[in-house]
Amino acid sequence: MIETLGFFAIAWTDPWLIFLVATGTFAGIYIGAIPGLSVTMATSILISFTFKWEVNEALALISGVFFGGVYGGSRTAILLNIPGAPSAIATAIEGYPLARRGEAGEAIGLTTVMSVFGGFIGILALALFAPVISDFALMFQSRDYLLLGTIGILLIGTLSAGSFAKGAFAGALGVLIGMVGLDPMTAEGRFTFGSVHLLGGIPYVAAMIGFFGVAEALVQLNTLNTPAIKQKIDRIIPKVSDVKKYFWLAIRASGIGTIIGALPGTGGDIAALLAYDDAKRTTKNPERPFGTGNREGLVAPEAANNAAVGGAHIPMLTLGIPGDAVTAVIIGALFIHGLKPGPLLLVETPHLFWFIVGTLTLANIFLLVFGLTGIRLFTKIVECPKAVLIPLIIVLSAVGTYAIQNNPVDVYWMLLFGVIGYFMKTYGFEVAPVILGVILGPMMDSNYRRTMLRARGDLGDFVWGFLSSPVSLVLTTALVLMLISQTPLWSWMRARLPAR
Repeated sequence: MIETLGFFAIAWTDPWLIFLVATGTFAGIYIGAIPGLSVTMATSILISFTFKWEVNEALALISGVFFGGVYGGSRTAILLNIPGAPSAIATAIEGYPLARRGEAGEAIGLTTVMSVFGGFIGILALALFAPVISDFALMFQSRDYLLLGTIGILLIGTLSAGSFAKGAFAGALGVLIGMVGLDPMTAEGRFTFGSVHLLGGIPYVAAMIGFFGVAEALVQLNTLNTPAIKQKIDRIIPKVSDVKKYFWLAIRASGIGTIIGALPGTGGDIAALLAYDDAKRTTKNPERPFGTGNREGLVAPEAANNAAVGGAHIPMLTLGIPGDAVTAVIIGALFIHGLKPGPLLLVETPHLFWFIVGTLTLANIFLLVFGLTGIRLFTKIVECPKAVLIPLIIVLSAVGTYAIQNNPVDVYWMLLFGVIGYFMKTYGFEVAPVILGVILGPMMDSNYRRTMLRARGDLGDFVWGFLSSPVSLVLTTALVLMLISQTPLWSWMRARLPAR
């Protein structure tokens, strides 16, 4: 036990390592806040700079960037309705309406505290339950990921403030966009129409910036002469009563984030969506309707996506399987330094495991410090005159999109999606389901193909597979109940139930 604590404390006693964690966290917050600059991109670049460093130094910097970047996407999501990362899409749904009410400072303060809370839950799960959760993650097969993606698409429908049908349509549109490009198994073009530019697919960041940033800028043109909303920044740190009020919701959302993060290939994007939907379904008598600045809808996704950071480390360190894109990059960094993440890691190099737990804990503490600073400067963004802010949003959106691949075609896609998003908003369609469909679509496609290959094309074996294991049976049951809950009969039964 003493030896374990010693490995954990290495990151806390070396001033240079503390400085690296702090620097990484600070940089990650502002990198994550810039649409187009992803945490994965930042981590990949860091590896090229740190491959000659000592492994402890490299991991300290990467851990800070990872935690800070996941949180940073919430800043622009709240202030500009432009999620800095896909995991902040649900945050934008509730955070931006709060900013339009002049409560941006309070919203950012609440997301900071709940993000840190979720981060600690994920780290605690990593330290205590890594082997158990890894064994659970191994039970998931390709059909289970297909079911998880399908459930995610249906959950997208619940994000629509109008009808489930509109939300499902928007999600299906996102899946269609995500299918553009080379077929992952046959290498044939899909929906490319003979264009070379479409063979590589459509970058989801270009779609995300277009549907959120450009579309919102076009919508705001209709209210160009409306005076800017003065933000209330007299209280940034949430009240103790608010923390108590949302405590159990944050616990539940953090649990969802940890478990989803531990599933290989999922990460904080799906975790935030599932936690948001859970909050929407379980919150009784909300102060405000969801989609109009509901604080429960703000707390749940932020606690979940940061808890997913600790969860994503679990399969990476114990099985050698990345939990998300960032941990896939970190695996590469570990191999570069001569380490082999996997089942023998805890046996051969236990100090590495506990050092990572220590750096993640330290990064989460710095996240609280840096997350509660600079808010006054950030909130000035939404107080700018719209005649200045709207062109600035479009220019920054174009720069962020171009920076992904240095490809001007991506900028054209961004503008096209911005126009489509404008008309969707005008006619009552939510744009968030489109982006989530783009993200989940490729995962559903690849796992559907694997499931069909295992069934050898036999429809009976394909269907039976969804009932043949406990995990598949639970997910299938959840999917069926979700479909039933959207039928008119279910609504009629719920309406009559209180009368009895």
